[in-house]
Amino acid sequence: MGNSADLKDNEKKSGFAVYAAKKIIIIAVVLVIGLWGLLKIVNLMDKPENIALKTEERPAMLSPSEVGAVQPGEISDPHKATSIAPATAEIAHETGNSLEPVRQGSISEVNQQNTAPAGSSPIESQTAKTQSHTKPMVQPETKPQTSFKGEDQDDSSGSHPFKVTDVKKPKGVAFVEALMEPLNYELNQRHWGWRPNDIIDLTDNVNNMQLGILEFTRRTSIVFAEKISRTGATASFDPNLQQAMNWFMIKAEQYWLPSPEDKYNEGLKNLRTYKSRLENGTASFYTRNDNLIPLLSVYEDLLGGCEENLVKATEQNGDPVSYFVADDYFYYAKGVAMAMLPVLEAISVDFATTVENRRGTDVLRHAIEALHHAIEIDPIIITNSALDGILANHRANLAAPISHARFYLGVLIKTLST
Repeated sequence: MGNSADLKDNEKKSGFAVYAAKKIIIIAVVLVIGLWGLLKIVNLMDKPENIALKTEERPAMLSPSEVGAVQPGEISDPHKATSIAPATAEIAHETGNSLEPVRQGSISEVNQQNTAPAGSSPIESQTAKTQSHTKPMVQPETKPQTSFKGEDQDDSSGSHPFKVTDVKKPKGVAFVEALMEPLNYELNQRHWGWRPNDIIDLTDNVNNMQLGILEFTRRTSIVFAEKISRTGATASFDPNLQQAMNWFMIKAEQYWLPSPEDKYNEGLKNLRTYKSRLENGTASFYTRNDNLIPLLSVYEDLLGGCEENLVKATEQNGDPVSYFVADDYFYYAKGVAMAMLPVLEAISVDFATTVENRRGTDVLRHAIEALHHAIEIDPIIITNSALDGILANHRANLAAPISHARFYLGVLIKTLST
């Protein structure tokens, strides 16, 4: 009897243990799923705006001689086709004439206008003839066979259908604006602002992306102050750029005394002052080969470091890359790409003559396109599976466009050096 009672007690205990274990596992799974869903909602709320334009929205630019030489019927490249219309629009904006497309049947309409209606005076008829013959002369048919946004719509606001303000900006303004934009967004426009120095670290993905943006801004500001704003080693440093460079070096994880948010904003303030001086003609911005090559070399090295973290299988101590570290590498590299993309697009504007003279426009465009592919990789969950596994290895996926961008920057450096 005693043995049977003990067996029953053991069965009850084992049954309760199994029941409790199942409940604990279910509760743990529910908590993990709930926490993951909360983090995804936070990340979706904090998705940055499109800082850079897509490559297809910023086509390769033609030189003025090429714009005048290309005829509408000779356009075979869609990128060239999109670059002619803005140049034509700029001419129309400066002269005050509106370039209207010549429609089919315009000849018959002109003939109808040439015929004076019954009861009209000869003077009115002659005026109508003059207007009908004069109007087509100020309507050069330079419109390519490409549909642009807004060209067939009635713009009641009077705004110009093409963006022509960038053409009138002084050299360097586009570069400074592109450099400030990513960090300014993370500091002043993102929900909860700067996060690497938060006491409670709940959004490590955003934190590492902000660190990547900061690292790119730091390295660019150094080359900016040392190379691009100076004629040589004996020239003095620009005070605003030097001060901005110093403020960006404040430790990102520091909580206060000084707080990184305040000092990074001080650095952006100095960049804005430098930009105003460029617009007033009291600051220097040099676009020679020896000014651009050091900047591209820094970018090549930075992308190389990101690529190594994305492709390596083990850490320096021999341990495999942890799942909890893989997403840190991923978002850090993505932050670097997000900050580098608008700057390379600004380089295609401010250094256009330098790059075109060495036939490097296509190479730069390929680097920009690769960075576009990099920032478009946005998985819901970062997985660190084997390269031949069922699940994706998102580090390796991001490594491909990062590697392409680094390669094309290296080619561009060699092109500018020869």
